[in-house]
Amino acid sequence: MVRVDISSVLVATAIDLATAQSTITVQLKKINTVTNASHLVAGDYARLRHHHSKHSGNVFRGAISEGSVINEGNGYIAQTKVGSQTFDLLVDTGSSNTWVGAHTKFVPGRTANSTGHAVKDSYGKGNFSGIEYIDAVSVGGIGVKQQSIGVAQFATGFPSELDGILGLGPVQLTNGTVQGVSEVPTFIQNLLSEGVIAQNILGISFAPLQGIAPESPNGVLTFGGVDANFFKGNITYTPRIPPFWGISACSFKFGPNSLGPNSTASYSGFVDTGTTLILLPSPVFTAFLNLTKGSVDPSTGFIAFPANGKPTHDVSFVVGGTTFTMTPEQYLLPETQYASWGITAQEAQASGGYALFGNAETAGAPGFVLGIGFLEFFYSVYDTENDRVGLAPAA
Repeated sequence: MVRVDISSVLVATAIDLATAQSTITVQLKKINTVTNASHLVAGDYARLRHHHSKHSGNVFRGAISEGSVINEGNGYIAQTKVGSQTFDLLVDTGSSNTWVGAHTKFVPGRTANSTGHAVKDSYGKGNFSGIEYIDAVSVGGIGVKQQSIGVAQFATGFPSELDGILGLGPVQLTNGTVQGVSEVPTFIQNLLSEGVIAQNILGISFAPLQGIAPESPNGVLTFGGVDANFFKGNITYTPRIPPFWGISACSFKFGPNSLGPNSTASYSGFVDTGTTLILLPSPVFTAFLNLTKGSVDPSTGFIAFPANGKPTHDVSFVVGGTTFTMTPEQYLLPETQYASWGITAQEAQASGGYALFGNAETAGAPGFVLGIGFLEFFYSVYDTENDRVGLAPAA
């Protein structure tokens, strides 16, 4: 098992060597570059709309187009060495290609070999195109000698802190991204095939910023297994629903109250480190608004509550037979962080708080997405060995 610390938007130094079954920890730095919450919310909806459209063939009713989105940085980034260069890459379980060059130009070194194949991918709130190379790649000191990477010749929609993406999704998401190749082995697959790890399992621990701190070491990737230091109790596993790290959930509740007209309805969704919000099924979202007297705030895109009307009940739902519960302190944006999200003092005074929930139907999608707003309180496991997803309360 190899463990790598990661961060929520910037990174730290990497170690150059690792061996199978060892644990390597890298201290990382987190910063928040979001200045307008509405841009981030629009980006989340654009991402879901694109993902769902691309992999379902549906035509969506959502009004957000890729060109209308201003993408601001809020995510977990790992410092990744490609050849002799180092790039800051977004940790993304919702895509599977690894690519560089959004801002820092890739300079081929002695270990780099161009295949000449065109490569491209899009994410709803950004896209890139370029040429495929095979090169040595390492993350936090663990690495492989022969990794397919995209080298961007064109990239749009990525904030200046982000040089590309470290794709940690299922391999099938690479289908059709590289010219003449059906699928591209992912970084984790190559860690396994080159003998760096013994199992194709990834554990992820995120943690929220505390108080007004603009940065913090707060993320850990565990390659090859899970790390019990980062979760409490048992991990609940559920079969993966393709093509993403998909799961099903039911019995959504607000305190003792069922959310939605059918309390036993089951919804399909997925876990995504590239999404910030928790995007709820439309019936659940609507019921939550009705019970809390909340509304979609036009300035931020968050759910806002009336003054003196801050929710006091937990929100819960069931995955794999286990109830996962979020307290108001977990699903509400901390007041100390209002300013960093572009919320003015006047807006804050008039509001009873802001919830990090969205409506998946705004993007035309019928299900849900568990984004960073959820994952900062729950350990997640991406188990390719057994084709399943695991969740547990964070330690």
